[in-house]
Amino acid sequence: MFQPPTGHQVIFDLGNVLIRWDPRNLYRKIFGEDVQGMEWFLANVCNPAWNDRLDAGQSFAAAVAERIAEFPDHAELIRAYHERWFETLGEPINANVEVLADLKRLGYRVHALTNWSAETFYPAKKLFPFLTWFDGVVVSGEEGLVKPDSRIYKRLLERYQIDAASAVFIDDVTRNVEAARQLGITTVQFVDGVDLRQELRQLGMPIPA
Repeated sequence: MFQPPTGHQVIFDLGNVLIRWDPRNLYRKIFGEDVQGMEWFLANVCNPAWNDRLDAGQSFAAAVAERIAEFPDHAELIRAYHERWFETLGEPINANVEVLADLKRLGYRVHALTNWSAETFYPAKKLFPFLTWFDGVVVSGEEGLVKPDSRIYKRLLERYQIDAASAVFIDDVTRNVEAARQLGITTVQFVDGVDLRQELRQLGMPIPA
């Protein structure tokens, strides 16, 4: 069996790399045909900056209470973000999960570096068993840091003794990829239309075509 070079390791983002995630998965059910109303709500109330605070470790209870105080007319919609959070998750991205499995079979060490609330990450492992396959995981909600802060990348590298020069990092967000690259990590940006398997093969990884 192929033995990868010592220290050669692959670091995966999770949301929209291995699992589809979009709050619209939930709020389409609530807003129905009112797309404009949904988009306003997700841009102004439960918006990305607010979600980033959850990813950075703020509790759902505190975040929801703060938002309801600011937008009391939207209280039920805000509560749904917490009470029905798992409906924001979509399907696994099966082609990439298969890549993860192939890397494990080949002997690569695989890790996850994710912007994800600790409150919801660990229950999600019951829904997606492949989240247990990693040799190491750093969850932003436990660290109080979110990508693209360089400190969370360094924490992963130090905790699991990863040499940046022999690691590959996969993420869907441009700023996260750029932050990893600044630390000397080889990167792959996964977006719709990208063949992750082919991208890794082009880097010399002998995973099956």
